[in-house]
Amino acid sequence: MTATAPAHTSDDVMLPYRVTTRTPQTADTVTLTLAPVHDAAQPYRAGQFMMLYHYGIGEVAISISGDPTETGGRLHHTIRAVGTVSAALCATEIGGVIGVRGPFGTDWDLASARGRDLVVVGGGVGLAPLRPVVLTALRHRDEFGRVVVIAGARTPADRLYSDEQTGWIAGEIELHNTVDRPTRGWTGQVGFVTEPLARLRLDPARTTAYLCGPEPMLRFCAQTLRRKGFAATDIRVSLERNMQCAVARCGHCQLGPLLLCRDGPIVDYATAEPLLAVREL
Repeated sequence: MTATAPAHTSDDVMLPYRVTTRTPQTADTVTLTLAPVHDAAQPYRAGQFMMLYHYGIGEVAISISGDPTETGGRLHHTIRAVGTVSAALCATEIGGVIGVRGPFGTDWDLASARGRDLVVVGGGVGLAPLRPVVLTALRHRDEFGRVVVIAGARTPADRLYSDEQTGWIAGEIELHNTVDRPTRGWTGQVGFVTEPLARLRLDPARTTAYLCGPEPMLRFCAQTLRRKGFAATDIRVSLERNMQCAVARCGHCQLGPLLLCRDGPIVDYATAEPLLAVREL
């Protein structure tokens, strides 16, 4: 499965958006809510990304972490400060203006998973692109079967959306938090996300899996699911490479035969398996 990206008619137009809320998630990660200053971007689908521009500094690709059915043209982006541009975006205060292009890329193709069970596995900030899957499942809970979320983090303090998780559980979502390095007071699971995933009893014939995180995590989780009997086409992964233009012109995000800004970032594991061995230069 490689979901179809939208036809772009205004991909070079930078739209101004204003920061309306700024929610710290961890010591280096914040969620920004953006509202259009004038015109809004086109509607997006769960899993797509935007190019966010901090005026005078630069542009970077950031996945959308909000609910695709939200009205008003608002966008939600959970951003980790790992470079000059992302750090500047994270530091933007309420009222600040950010440039926005998009949406771009393929999506999680949730429509094809209606009536099926869902397994969502996010490692670290990889949970952010998966949050639209969780929010969609909550909003349309009767359209999906069992929904399992496995969220991994380095430490308890690095967990994303901890303030939302009570609501996820109340919405009949089975939640497994696990951390690499526990701190005092942590009573949850310890270890990599593959460990609770391996313990789950799943029906591979009626389950779709969604994976996002570091590439080693994607490989090990996909292999765990394959051993459980999952078809590679029922495992969807989000691939990350250096995206600069977002419109398949510059070639920086090429991975084998794919340009991930156009043909990704989300593909099925049948497509991803031979490509995950390619090292980013």
